[in-house]
Amino acid sequence: MTEHQDETRAAYDGVVELYASLFADRLETRPFARAMVGTFAELVCGTGNPRAADVGCGPGHLTALLRDLGLDAFGLDLSPAMVDHARRAHPDLRFDEARMEALPIEDGALGGVLAHYSTIHTPPGELPALLAELARVLAPGGLLLATFFATDGPGPVRFDHKVAPAYSWPVDDFADLLSGAGLTPFARLVHDPASERGFLEAHLLGRAP
Repeated sequence: MTEHQDETRAAYDGVVELYASLFADRLETRPFARAMVGTFAELVCGTGNPRAADVGCGPGHLTALLRDLGLDAFGLDLSPAMVDHARRAHPDLRFDEARMEALPIEDGALGGVLAHYSTIHTPPGELPALLAELARVLAPGGLLLATFFATDGPGPVRFDHKVAPAYSWPVDDFADLLSGAGLTPFARLVHDPASERGFLEAHLLGRAP
């Protein structure tokens, strides 16, 4: 495990209850994000393979939402404390500790992967390999939905996230990384700032060949 992963894991382990209380119902007030997650779930169901991973699942609220939307969803997270919380909050769902860069999933097994703000702590130089790993586990025609902080700048911007250092990305650059991972970006939604820092919220859908 690299140093930034160790630091990120420790940081999230220390804020589990606060994080869960702040974000458990967040999509109820975020119609754009809710619409994109719903679209993702509908498209994954349409592939005929409803198995989906919520990578970087945190307290498990979106894993439960994916289940409610008809997917055979399970959650993975780097933070053991987050996994413990998710298991208590959603005892009918599966949650496991795992690194996004080394998923415990066989090749081509999933109809969908949700990465909701779970790539933001990955340094730019390591993000291509991470996205390639997410693409690896998708079946032909499978979908990846990535949500992240977006910027209009010429490249990724490092900033002090409240939990751990993070990066915002120009949407076109992130889409190019998806293409480099072998996915076809085919839909995007970019909307008003997702934080007081003024970063936009971006949702990108990619499809496996």
